[in-house]
Amino acid sequence: MAQLPDPLEHRKSDHPIEELFLRRWSPRAMTGETITEEELMRLFEAARWAPSTYNEQEWRFLYATRDSEHWQAFYDLLMEGNQSWCDQAAVLIVGLSHKFFSRNGKPNPVHTLDTGLATQNLLLQAAAMGLVAHGMAGFNRGPARSVLNVPEEYDVEVMIAIGRPGDPDDLPEQMREADLNPSGRKPVSEIARPGRFGF
Repeated sequence: MAQLPDPLEHRKSDHPIEELFLRRWSPRAMTGETITEEELMRLFEAARWAPSTYNEQEWRFLYATRDSEHWQAFYDLLMEGNQSWCDQAAVLIVGLSHKFFSRNGKPNPVHTLDTGLATQNLLLQAAAMGLVAHGMAGFNRGPARSVLNVPEEYDVEVMIAIGRPGDPDDLPEQMREADLNPSGRKPVSEIARPGRFGF
């Protein structure tokens, strides 16, 4: 039985950073075991403390645990490729962002960014807890809005699968390699430079 690798054996930072950033990655192999309500609330607590413009806290998270009446509705929103491994997740989460400032009703130009920050907090907390957390764009946003009764003033941003680390050998063959080799990143010189754009 294969085990998910330790990402620290595959990833090295070019500059000193907190180990947690290297530990956060997006494997797919999960066991199908449940996670506790307490564990789930810890993830949302971490998301709660993300920075936000004017303290809007414009993110919202809807979720379904695998043993709940909502599970099938969430699972059916996934693209077929993601359904092939998300059937072993413990929780499926849909992240939303409120598009307007609550204080004056004007458009909030950074609602997506702020929800992304909250999502990253959730993903980092999951990594700190030894859970698998995999964010996905591969789901049907239109049906998500309808099925989950999401008002028009919210954007449907992301789905996240959460679970306990599983065996990559249980994944569809074309996905196993990625779970055995945590991804690297571009060097800092390719993402940051002084002055004007010149990449």
